Amino acid sequence: MARYTGPVCRLCRRERAKLFLKGSKCDSMRCPMERRPYPPGMHGRGRIRDSEYLVQLREKQKARRIYGLLEKQFRSVYAEATRRPGITGENLLQLLELRLDNIVFRAGFASSRNQSRQFVRHGHVNVNGKRVTIPSYTVRKGDVVELRPKAVQMIVIRHNIDTLDRTAPAWLEVSSGDHKATVRDLPNREQIDTQVKEQLIVELYSK
Repeated sequence: MARYTGPVCRLCRRERAKLFLKGSKCDSMRCPMERRPYPPGMHGRGRIRDSEYLVQLREKQKARRIYGLLEKQFRSVYAEATRRPGITGENLLQLLELRLDNIVFRAGFASSRNQSRQFVRHGHVNVNGKRVTIPSYTVRKGDVVELRPKAVQMIVIRHNIDTLDRTAPAWLEVSSGDHKATVRDLPNREQIDTQVKEQLIVELYSK
């Protein structure tokens, strides 16, 4: 399966913003964005002419990289967002937030979305008591996401639970003692803290 295997910090520099793809490293001074807050490459420090198309493209790439989707996957999510009633941009962010790998990340079981995606693929997560190994699985209102008993004993997951100081969003109820996360309600735009201007993405795909 196709996936990005290059340095993820390079993606943050390309978008000129912290995308928090490396967990705790992004909050420390070791983050390359602290030392080189400009795009990579020999022309990174050059003057960039921000056209309307470029601004829209960079916003789409930012959202795609934050949630770890390939272009074809992102287009499929956008197509689903357009089919649903309501505002397309808000529907898009809601669908991205309801991905299983994002729920595992938001619950504090993983330090990054890449790590949470790996946990799901390796079969460490249950949804409503059944093992689900598809990171793009869309969680619904009332669903319960929990770690499997063997996963709770893993050193990396124990470390994440004990050290990560991440506040769960209001639409997600996390029970740290039972290692469960319950989707209380569908997230609205005010409850999604991802720094993405979804309207620019809609304008890009509407051309």
